[in-house]
Amino acid sequence: MRGFSTRAIHAGQDPDPTTGAVIVPIHASSTFAQDGVGGLRGGYEYSRSANPTRTALQECLAALEGGRHGFAFGSGMGASDVLLRALLRPGDHLVIPHDAYGGTFRLVDKVLTQWGVEYSTVDLADVDALRTALRPTTKVVWCETPTNPLLGIADIAAVAEVTRAADVRLVVDNTFASPYLQQPLALGADVVLHSTTKYVGGHSDVVGGALVLDDDELAERIAFTQNSVGSVPGPFDSWLTLRGAKTLAVRMERHSDNAERVVDALVDHPAVAQVLYPGLPGHPGHEVAAKQMRRFGGMVSFLVAGGKEAALKVCASTELFTLAESLGGVESLIEHPGQMTHASVVGSPLEVQDSLVRLSVGIEDADDLVEDLRTALDAAAS
Repeated sequence: MRGFSTRAIHAGQDPDPTTGAVIVPIHASSTFAQDGVGGLRGGYEYSRSANPTRTALQECLAALEGGRHGFAFGSGMGASDVLLRALLRPGDHLVIPHDAYGGTFRLVDKVLTQWGVEYSTVDLADVDALRTALRPTTKVVWCETPTNPLLGIADIAAVAEVTRAADVRLVVDNTFASPYLQQPLALGADVVLHSTTKYVGGHSDVVGGALVLDDDELAERIAFTQNSVGSVPGPFDSWLTLRGAKTLAVRMERHSDNAERVVDALVDHPAVAQVLYPGLPGHPGHEVAAKQMRRFGGMVSFLVAGGKEAALKVCASTELFTLAESLGGVESLIEHPGQMTHASVVGSPLEVQDSLVRLSVGIEDADDLVEDLRTALDAAAS
């Protein structure tokens, strides 16, 4: 198999056979001429069903995750919704992490339960707890690693061993790690999910999602469901995401470099009560993360010693770290999960501490990022 960066630049992206264009064209057509009734050219008839620009992205995504089937969606939540519709039926049971993205919790708790689906929350770092949580009706275990926003780590191979024994599908949300840092399919996952809005797109200019898997029968179900509900990205969104994927490897190296510098600064600052980063030797998931990840990534969370008000002040005091939701772009972002991305879990078992701050460390000069955070932390402590 060719190297990661080679696949990112070339998989699904041969020069255009008509013009020789080395960049995949934006096929901004909603419909395609047929050579007689049912005589489709390349399998294209209508862009909800398939579009050549989207095909290129899907082939690239599948190559990056080492899977046979790739699907691109209009958002990460669109991908999640289609996958769970394909896997679950009323009366089925789903396991989700006790620390999960707020949007995933909202979809499960507020939407799928209305369809008769039941769920449990489990610390997936504890495989014995996972075994106990499984029921005869359990069909899916949904895993995030690292988790959002507490940077928890689950051992994908160990979780996969449990799910295989129980004949349960394992879905791994690989958004925080990206395909460059972690390969869940190779570790035993059945399906890998991404919000490609984040690291894959990488420039905060497009919203998208993706699923990658090997199972042919499940791929047919996903394709049918996606086409039926219309949860697809447009050709320009597909093109932007594909362009971002080309530089994923070099960006992830810089994100990781900068995050390590930021973590070093946070650990030494008196206004910081705790730093949550799997690259720290004291992190409970450090050894597992070191085993299954290439590096530890660009996401960092920390607890501010002064509590909620101090945390809010830190978020309001940075200049280079922009106060905004989302993550994974070239620019650094800061947020207060309890009142932003994870407001939907307030009052639930997934509620996060109000002193928590989450950073998406960008690819700016590390010295500038460290100075920006130190100034904000000093201001919050004063």
